[in-house]
Amino acid sequence: MKHRLLAELVKLRQKLNQHIKKLSKIRYLQKSKTFNFLLSLTAGVIVTTLGITTDWATTGTSTLTYKTSWIGNTFGSGNLRVQNNIEAMYVAPDGTVYTNSHWDEAGMEAGIYKDAKVIGALGDTHGWSRGGGKAVTANSKYVYIAMTQGSRGKTNEDYPSEGTAWHCVRRYDLSGKPAPFPNGRGWDKSMLITSTKTEVTGLATVESELYVSDFGANRIRVYDTDTMKELRSFTVPNPGAITIDPEKNLWIIQSKNGSNPAKIIHYSQTGKQLPQEIADIVEPTAIAINHQGKLLVAENGPRQQMLIYDIKDKPVQVSSFGCKGGIYAGVPGEVRDLKLYGLTGVGTDASGNIYINSNGFNKSGTDLRKFSPSGKQLWRSLGLIFVDNADADPKTDGVDLFTKQEHYLMNYSKPAGKQWTYKGYTLNGFKYPQDPRLHTSPDGTFVRRIQGKPFLFLTDMYSSFLQIYRFNPATDGQVAIPAGMFVGSNGADKKFLTGNWPPHQPEQGEWIWRDRNGNGKFEKNEYDRSKDYPHLGGWWVDSKGDVWKALRTQDGTAIRHYPLQGIDPKGNPIYSYSSMQKQATPSIFNDLRRIEYFPQTDTMYLSGFTVDHPAFGDDTGVAGSEIARFDNWSQGNHTPRWRIVIPYDSTGKREVSTAAMSVAKDYVFAVTVKTAEVYVYNATTGVQVQQLKPGPEVGSESGWIDIPYGIRAFRRSNGEYLVFVEENWKGKVIVYRLAG
Repeated sequence: MKHRLLAELVKLRQKLNQHIKKLSKIRYLQKSKTFNFLLSLTAGVIVTTLGITTDWATTGTSTLTYKTSWIGNTFGSGNLRVQNNIEAMYVAPDGTVYTNSHWDEAGMEAGIYKDAKVIGALGDTHGWSRGGGKAVTANSKYVYIAMTQGSRGKTNEDYPSEGTAWHCVRRYDLSGKPAPFPNGRGWDKSMLITSTKTEVTGLATVESELYVSDFGANRIRVYDTDTMKELRSFTVPNPGAITIDPEKNLWIIQSKNGSNPAKIIHYSQTGKQLPQEIADIVEPTAIAINHQGKLLVAENGPRQQMLIYDIKDKPVQVSSFGCKGGIYAGVPGEVRDLKLYGLTGVGTDASGNIYINSNGFNKSGTDLRKFSPSGKQLWRSLGLIFVDNADADPKTDGVDLFTKQEHYLMNYSKPAGKQWTYKGYTLNGFKYPQDPRLHTSPDGTFVRRIQGKPFLFLTDMYSSFLQIYRFNPATDGQVAIPAGMFVGSNGADKKFLTGNWPPHQPEQGEWIWRDRNGNGKFEKNEYDRSKDYPHLGGWWVDSKGDVWKALRTQDGTAIRHYPLQGIDPKGNPIYSYSSMQKQATPSIFNDLRRIEYFPQTDTMYLSGFTVDHPAFGDDTGVAGSEIARFDNWSQGNHTPRWRIVIPYDSTGKREVSTAAMSVAKDYVFAVTVKTAEVYVYNATTGVQVQQLKPGPEVGSESGWIDIPYGIRAFRRSNGEYLVFVEENWKGKVIVYRLAG
């Protein structure tokens, strides 16, 4: 009732102002000072009265109660949570797991895990042109990691010269603090420079010696673990990960080189190549020796298993661990305890417990597990989210959530952070090696039911494409099958996507791909091409399956509408340039950024920069300065029902701006970039009714919103609203639950 009253009062005030303006244009009345005075006085009283009433309605509107939760990371708050990726790991005899990776958004490139907890991190691995790497080892005194130090232009401090980088081994004590040594390099003297060309690819210790794979030099370098002085080196082609057997000899992964496949080779400590080798593998990514002296190999090829070799004489595979085929065994993509995928680390402790890390493919996220010697899963730590957001399956009322590669099952009766179960991994690069998710970096998710069938739509940080996936549980289980793709023009007569992927793409302009034969491959006869304005504002897929695109052009027709032309026999939605409609831009906008259309009510919501509130500079990633609602859109109405000014940069400092918007039933949600605050507006009136901030469940903190679809909202059948917000900093998606 309050919202309807407010809307009517706002309309009345607008009409009154229009009549006053008309009256003021009459030449006789303009000459009458007395009339102008009385008119101004009367209008002021009426408008003030309406303003008071409007203010009363605004402030009198009850705020929405909400709680904060999250998905995608085992830990929801604090500095110690599961890192974005684990690219290497070492397991100590007591079960402490040391890890390393090139990048973690919150600076935890190298973590320390034990007993299902994150107990520490190796410090100072992030920023100042520093990053981690893909090798780690430890002894009873120190932890050693591969890392890179770039130049900083600081000639008075110990940094690389401009344009160069150090590829180093950095030493830490067991608590995670850098451990300097004589002649150490870097600001704290804890870095050992091994190369200025290529990164360190393997590390191992035995007694007082540290073995380092210098990939670019084709050498293994040996250092004293205490003094860090080089003792000797020897030649090994393409050396990678290293482990030490009970006889103190080295087993080294030799990376594939062109047509030469990878294999595991055997060397003495002094550099003599021994005759044993393992060549019956496809993609070895990690190795370790277990408590029984057997060699463990992470086989990241189609088998997706840990292979176990007896190496006393000629290496013989004696067993394996994990389901053959990994995550694709049984129901493809279904998450199970013994189904592995994208292996990057293996190891055991002194008790024979097994530790395995899976990263998925194209750095999908961390999945670190501990198993008993008999194979029972004892604990699992997940960090599945990086530059990603979630959306709800409308058919299951928000019980099924999807991110770009994962499927979650929700139980909202459980406590915050315990509501989600990791149900499925939707990427299968072995069956669909041309899956766009393997070749691009999507981050915005739309889940739609089109003619009752589920589809996944993905776009990226720059709105440069829209990827389409279908599902067929009978043939592919949980896996999302590549079905189609839109790309934008890049403004020049060259391929939009450079390189060898996708094959057969048009040489110029933009294109739509549809998987006409259903094999998930980009083939020559599957493209529709066109040319258009190159700068995109945003994408939208409505409930009917129509695709909408906003361009940042000022030519008056910035909206592209691609009506769904049906679903083909293979299950792919059909779109074409011949059926595309160009639609006019409402005159209030001069730079359109976001678009959401709802065919059930014929309502359009647009955001962008306006004539009244123009952009300050060219901040390409933000949603603009205003959101406007248009009723009866298909009938050509371009007069907004309301327009609201959202937080935007008006100073050039970019401290305040809005990243994304999302509309669900009765509310419009918008989230700011740096503060990650969610503004909630009444969809009928445009009046702000609430402001959401991360609650204590997630440490009352969030990172910046980095993507144009960093917020997605969904209304459940019980009236509750789910609002999903990207939280890239500490690797999760924040979930706000608002009472209906």
